[in-house]
Amino acid sequence: MTYPTALTTTNSNPRLRLLQGLKAGTKPVMTFMGLPSVRTAQIVALTGVDSIILDCEHGHISDDSMHNSVAAISALNVSPVIRIRAPLPDLIKRALDTGAHGIMVPQINNAAEAELVVRYSKFPPQGLRGQGSAFPAIAHGITIPEYMKSADETLITCLQIETKEGLDNVEEICAVPGVDLVFIGPNDLAQSILGYVPARGDEPEFIAALDKIVAAAKKHGKWVSRLSNSGALAKEHLEVYDTVAMGADMKAITMWFTQELDVLRK
Repeated sequence: MTYPTALTTTNSNPRLRLLQGLKAGTKPVMTFMGLPSVRTAQIVALTGVDSIILDCEHGHISDDSMHNSVAAISALNVSPVIRIRAPLPDLIKRALDTGAHGIMVPQINNAAEAELVVRYSKFPPQGLRGQGSAFPAIAHGITIPEYMKSADETLITCLQIETKEGLDNVEEICAVPGVDLVFIGPNDLAQSILGYVPARGDEPEFIAALDKIVAAAKKHGKWVSRLSNSGALAKEHLEVYDTVAMGADMKAITMWFTQELDVLRK
């Protein structure tokens, strides 16, 4: 049996800014946030980004901060997405129960891992997700019954391809029903296939890997995204990708102080 997904839904909830931007082809821009602060969440949400990825894999974000930041971001009509630590059912459940508009799962290596993520991201009969939280409906701006009816086809399930094994199996991963967005982690991918970070960007093996992932995603009708380290690179990448994650809160702070201190001390 086939089910509607974020890729095929006709749901037009305007609160779901990332989803609506992807469906409209307007090339929404995301960014990463790794600092555990409601105020940081609010400040970043007011910059004009369409979505904020709360980095619970590498960032300093606790369970409590994750809940608070999702509430703050969604209240400002920006889409919160949570990058969890691993493809584990309890982490998927906890992230979605905050009201996140989607999840990002790192280092997906094969179709079985992709299927597990989808299974625990969807309510029965499609999957095995349990219901019990009132918070998701709030973050989606709808009632709990409305959320229960729409969640399976509006939540964005994003999987990261960032290992050689994931690259080798990318066709099978992208073919899994319920996978909506494939995200390239260029640094881990470079480390895995080249043995160093960051990639220069001109290595034939690295370019071929990016092309292979993009081609597999498009072949199977999935959205595809990647990390972009600057506005200039993001603009270039959006000629190919459906959305990008431009930088991160910690990098932005570091860059501003470094640049301005250089000006001051010259």
